Amino acid sequence: MSIFTEFDLMRDLHQAGDKIVLLVMDGLGGLPMEAGGLTELEAANTPNLDRLAAQGTVGLSTPIREGIEPGSGPAHLSLFSYDPVRYEIGRGVLEALGIGFKLGPDDLAARGNFASADADGVITDRRAGRISTEECIRLCEKLQAATGDVLPGYEVFVEPVKEHRFVLVIRGKGLGGDLTETDPLQTGKLPLPVTDESGSAEGVQTAALVNQWVEKARAALADEERANSLNLRGLAKDPGLPRFPEIYGLRAGAIAVYPMYKGVAQLVGMDVIEFEGDRPNHEIDALEENWDAYDFFFIHVKKTDSYGEDGNFDAKVHEIEVVDELIPRILALEPGALIVTGDHSTPAKLRKHSWHPVPTLLWSPRAMPDHVQSFGERVCAGGHMGVFHATNLMPQAMAHAGRLKRYGA
Repeated sequence: MSIFTEFDLMRDLHQAGDKIVLLVMDGLGGLPMEAGGLTELEAANTPNLDRLAAQGTVGLSTPIREGIEPGSGPAHLSLFSYDPVRYEIGRGVLEALGIGFKLGPDDLAARGNFASADADGVITDRRAGRISTEECIRLCEKLQAATGDVLPGYEVFVEPVKEHRFVLVIRGKGLGGDLTETDPLQTGKLPLPVTDESGSAEGVQTAALVNQWVEKARAALADEERANSLNLRGLAKDPGLPRFPEIYGLRAGAIAVYPMYKGVAQLVGMDVIEFEGDRPNHEIDALEENWDAYDFFFIHVKKTDSYGEDGNFDAKVHEIEVVDELIPRILALEPGALIVTGDHSTPAKLRKHSWHPVPTLLWSPRAMPDHVQSFGERVCAGGHMGVFHATNLMPQAMAHAGRLKRYGA
């Protein structure tokens, strides 16, 4: 079976039907901490998810390709049915859109991380101890003042995101190329220079401009106690994607706390639903309050991923249990299809994203139940959905919600 969703076919076949909820626990998939043990999802007490698994169907999804470790942006595009290898999106674009920064055709965006470094510039903490958002705002103001005019002929914008994250946007003609990142992705190493892999003149020039800005920015941060360095990731321009609401005929709303996930939703044409609070129960509050306004809801839960990256197995288990307790509130709204999955796996054992396929649950009154009676990695491997590419999930949800017409006579 092709891993690509055929957008023209979806445009031709979509019709009115029931509502769809896509609940994404970021980094849901895990591994046992020791031989013979349970994963985080298997260890969690999840009576509501287990009941959905028994009534619906389950499987394991592959976000990118087998064996490939996914980034968060590409993994979410895959859930929205965009093949992430075909539609490459820089994380900087997602971060910028997520904080409401309006990118223009001459804008190059990068996701920035404040970091800690020793006297030789070696990275000792890639997230500067997860500084507060208030500290991030102060540091961005400092960088804007120190570096806003260091690139003659170009505008520079340094905008806070959340905690240690910020957005860098460079605006001007002739920016482009295929740019590498400065983050070595582990401590104990020096940051990397930005290089261009496209071989184009504009790419070489753009890489030189970014490196010039980074040098000035690190110098401006040198007197800081914790955030005395920084790294840039996902340097790119807005590629202009096909619009999700038009492909599927859905009024689509996104409920997320972290800006990057708002950004990826906006990138494909979803509305971002604003709400108070930052916990899963606040997100379900927003779902209930906006139920009549949309046909499709993307709900993003972040902490499962954060705890996995921190190596905190027990905290990730608890967060899964918190989400499980909210499932009855979603079901009370009577969706036509409810998907519960992750964008990728983030095992606490590995402290990072991994290539392992992601447990996926599809519940619907129209579902054919399989023999699986609980929700976890090993049992999902035996479900009716099998191991499938995540881009195939949306057509399944559409069908189960009664939103696809018959093809042909």
